[in-house]
Amino acid sequence: MTTILPSRPKVGMVSLGCPKNLVDSERILTKLRADGYAMSPDYAGADVVLVNTCGFLDSAKEESLEAIGEAIAENGRVIVTGCMGKEAEVIRTRFPNVLAVTGAHQYEEVVGAVHEAAPIPPSAYLDLVPERDLKLTPRHYSYLKISEGCNHRCSFCIIPALRGDLVSRRPDAILREAEKLVAAGTRELLVISQDTSAYGLDLRHASYPLKSGGEVKADMTDLARHLGQLGAWVRLHYVYPYPHVDRVIPLMADGLVLPYLDIPFQHAAPSVLKAMKRPANEAKVLDRIANWRTIAPDITIRSTFVVGFPGESEADFDYLLQWLEEAQLDRVGAFRFEPVAGAAANALPGHVPEEIKEERYARLMALTARISAAKLEAKIGRTLDVIIDAVDEEGGATGRSQADAPEIDGEVFLRDTERLTPGDVIKVLIEDADEHDLYGVPV
Repeated sequence: MTTILPSRPKVGMVSLGCPKNLVDSERILTKLRADGYAMSPDYAGADVVLVNTCGFLDSAKEESLEAIGEAIAENGRVIVTGCMGKEAEVIRTRFPNVLAVTGAHQYEEVVGAVHEAAPIPPSAYLDLVPERDLKLTPRHYSYLKISEGCNHRCSFCIIPALRGDLVSRRPDAILREAEKLVAAGTRELLVISQDTSAYGLDLRHASYPLKSGGEVKADMTDLARHLGQLGAWVRLHYVYPYPHVDRVIPLMADGLVLPYLDIPFQHAAPSVLKAMKRPANEAKVLDRIANWRTIAPDITIRSTFVVGFPGESEADFDYLLQWLEEAQLDRVGAFRFEPVAGAAANALPGHVPEEIKEERYARLMALTARISAAKLEAKIGRTLDVIIDAVDEEGGATGRSQADAPEIDGEVFLRDTERLTPGDVIKVLIEDADEHDLYGVPV
């Protein structure tokens, strides 16, 4: 007699927002896979759809609400999680038919909601444990979250209200996860958190034993040093420019960590930084950047800035432009200030008119595009290490240099490639450049 196995319920996922949200989505789906659920690539095949929301800006909230509405229209059975879960009443008022609403990194609650909405049929025959964690990124790179939450109280940000204060993971647990990822094919580890520089502060920078012998300290520098010994590229994101960041630069010079720092400066004018409740030491930062480039000449520094912050004068904005001219940052993104419900900055005087925000945004992006173009042009004729992201059938390929993080930075477009696969790291002769990207041929 043939035993007919019951079909597994299928879960669809819409993941919005930052890489930290993406890691949360991966953890949720991995747990659901281990519990016996199958994954659906579309609405039609899903028994329930999860929408992992972003709630950082009002525009992001609106995007999240639109995604919830689309999921309800296409499927009807929707569970909402993520940062906007803090505003459950807003979600339920607009979409009374959502099955459940949970907050950011509330893994047990969202998994429990899925079990209630689409129970697993009992079966002794189903293999419920996946071979490895489920990933939403390509096999060759992985986000590695080292902490949750943030101890800062920047006036424009509500992340601590959404995700709480800093909670660091044990460094030995992080290294175990990183080792598994590398063993499974990861060639690039992207270290993320809300404040990578503060990692381990809540653990009092204690040391933890490693199974292989020795120990690792709950400290950004020591963790980065150990990660750099695993054989994959290690890229540091969301690094606040605390003084101890200087200790990471020699690791870059030694090749253990990629010469790349993602530092959210946000502004340079002292009065604006004070209103933002951020450190106003922009002059010292310029000196430190110059020193970093002496130690690691190929270091890439990316940052983001807010234009049109309440009280930002034309003089403040000109100060920022002059600072950027001197800093010569490699990669720059910018945001027009946007009031966020619950942020202290909303009550500040001197809100900047929208048309002035747009004009300042355009000027800043034009300046940084010019700087970027000059820096990339200087790479023409050099041979760079490039990790391959995609290969086409016409002999072309797309990859990234050590200066390029996925999704947010530029790319390297290759011609005359042969037998490449995503994840390969190859030498590339750079032949051309534009404002954001490089063009080359494998050596």
